[in-house]
Amino acid sequence: MRVHVIGLGGAGGRIADRLAADSDGDRFLQGVNAFDTDAAALDALRSIDESRRHRFGDAAGGGGLDGDLHAARRLGDAHASELGRAMDDQQPSLAEAFVLVVGLGGGAGAGAAPALAEELTRLYDVPVYAVGLLPTPAESEPREPDSPRASATDDSGERPPERPLAEKNAARTLDALSDRCAAVFPFDNAEWLRPGEGIADARDRLNAVVTERVAALFGAGEADDAESTPQQVLDASDVARAVGDDGEIAAIGHATQAVEPPESGSRFGLGLFGSAEPAAVDTSEAVSAIETTIRKATRGKNTVAVPEGRADRTLLVVGGPPAWLNREAIADGRRWLADETGSGAILSGDAPVPGGEEVFALVVRSGIDEPPRIREIRESIA
Repeated sequence: MRVHVIGLGGAGGRIADRLAADSDGDRFLQGVNAFDTDAAALDALRSIDESRRHRFGDAAGGGGLDGDLHAARRLGDAHASELGRAMDDQQPSLAEAFVLVVGLGGGAGAGAAPALAEELTRLYDVPVYAVGLLPTPAESEPREPDSPRASATDDSGERPPERPLAEKNAARTLDALSDRCAAVFPFDNAEWLRPGEGIADARDRLNAVVTERVAALFGAGEADDAESTPQQVLDASDVARAVGDDGEIAAIGHATQAVEPPESGSRFGLGLFGSAEPAAVDTSEAVSAIETTIRKATRGKNTVAVPEGRADRTLLVVGGPPAWLNREAIADGRRWLADETGSGAILSGDAPVPGGEEVFALVVRSGIDEPPRIREIRESIA
């Protein structure tokens, strides 16, 4: 499907920039923009053309907002129409969906995302999805209590400690995006950190994971030529049916397994007169590769935890060299996935990659129980 990706704020801009740099990006990117109040953050981007980076909010003086969500919301409301117009040169009306990428715990991006989602929904009859990066518990220091809560005390007479600012921003932004977007895809940074690793050290690696999964989902149905045309085509309506349209949380699982590309042989089996059809792949190896990747994509680390693995709706995409895409194995994997998730609706597609060297599986679940990290974040404003 063809999507228009908008990176909002520093974190969102970096991921949008990475998507633009991907050599396969043209397969599914109808357009790409980066919007921020911070001129330096925009200048640091390398793959999004300068004409498609837009600084908004002169009131910020060209810098960031230091996590001030209230100021960012005001700027977002004031400049949403301006941001919409900044996309016009890329024919956004041709997009089958818009994807907002934003760090939920920040200021500028988190504040502007809900207003832009509302503006895009008003202008275009296609879904708006949000990819939101969750802050780690250590990402911000506790803020001094504001005046209305300065006198608040708990049962012991002591003033309760303030939650980190980033978590409060994330809770409010999650709620606002759920009200305005068809679906929200959170990415739990804390879950993906290695022992002893800080977010600054892991940023490039985590951004690569987000980019890979966004590209796997929205690029799955795009074919460059007849040889890579899927037998079971995944289109924008399939994604919309799988993730819903009422702002639900959705999780993306992805797994790959390296395989040997089938060798080409001659028509006479002697290596004479040029190459012919690729040699057949061993059926048991193809079945094993498909089963392994589906199970890893389902039970492995997802963009956000899926409690008990259950979901109301599930989307499965299996891709790789055409000779490895065993139809019976994919059908078996789909049945296993239905049992594993308890989903009443399983949608699926395939993604042939001629000349590819790996089999991959993409599993998207929507209508899931609230992940523990999101519950923890939402409790920060309870």
